[in-house]
Amino acid sequence: MIFLKNDYSLGAHPKVLDALVKTNMTLADGYGEDAFCYSAADYIRHLIACPAADIHFLTGGTQTNMTALAAFLRPHHSIISADTGHICVHETGAIEATGHKINHVKTREGKLSPQDIDDVMISHEDEHYVKPRIIYISNSTETGLIYTKAELLALREACDKHHLLMYIDGARLAMALTAQSNDLIFEDLPKIADAFYIGGTKCGAMFGEALIIVNDSLKEDMRFLVKQRGGLLAKGRLLGVQFDALLKDEAYLQLGAHANAMASKLAEGIKAKGYEFVIPPETNLIFPLFPKELAAELATRVMFETWPYVTDTHQAIRLVTSWGTEENEIKEFLKLI
Repeated sequence: MIFLKNDYSLGAHPKVLDALVKTNMTLADGYGEDAFCYSAADYIRHLIACPAADIHFLTGGTQTNMTALAAFLRPHHSIISADTGHICVHETGAIEATGHKINHVKTREGKLSPQDIDDVMISHEDEHYVKPRIIYISNSTETGLIYTKAELLALREACDKHHLLMYIDGARLAMALTAQSNDLIFEDLPKIADAFYIGGTKCGAMFGEALIIVNDSLKEDMRFLVKQRGGLLAKGRLLGVQFDALLKDEAYLQLGAHANAMASKLAEGIKAKGYEFVIPPETNLIFPLFPKELAAELATRVMFETWPYVTDTHQAIRLVTSWGTEENEIKEFLKLI
């Protein structure tokens, strides 16, 4: 089987495994209060040029989103998100389970716009409604697209107009920052978002996300809240070691660039054979539209997910490349179609 189903099914990049092995017998304090986590956190502050940022290491995206968003909100607050956002679709109601409503916005291609924010705010005018307090976006998005710097600044302006916070899910931040159309750098993020995270699980780590809190009003008691949500690992050093290994020699961005490059070759080959895409390819998630018979045939040879776009004759599918995808897999897929 050719594997194009997701970007987290490999164990970990060899650099991460090497670092874990080399530090394995070094005694360290627990719960993230160790030299490895301190080193990784200091480097992240340097990387984003924000020495005052608070850094917290958690194990996965859902846990990070749930912990952060619940911590940032009061009981009557809600979250504005595109309806394709991970918190809306793939987190089993984790946000709602914390007592917060998500204001789902129907978007054309999974990207939130200032107009979307304005529309939600107009329809939530007083105390008979939940009070939107924060916008949630992911970069790259669940549709494989990225936000440009201008788009993020426009969202920031809309947030400021409505007294909203901005939170960026960075599960695939490595892919967003290395996309050909990207004009963002790490240093831009703390100037735009109140909080965001650098994803590790989908970008070469065995597991782990680095939550960065920029807004001082959101920092208080965060370790208490992480612990309460089950996110404070006794062996937190394992997270620090991994982020040190990924970030300090730019391996993180190199792995994201590789995933994008493999997706670009795949998209170019599919397009050359005359097929179209329901969403324009931009990062490592691509969405070709195939005849139903071909999609069914591919399912016997390729691991992928279908996408909820279907006509009488065609079915959209989601193909995902990763830091470990090899070019021969791309060539083999193109031969199949």
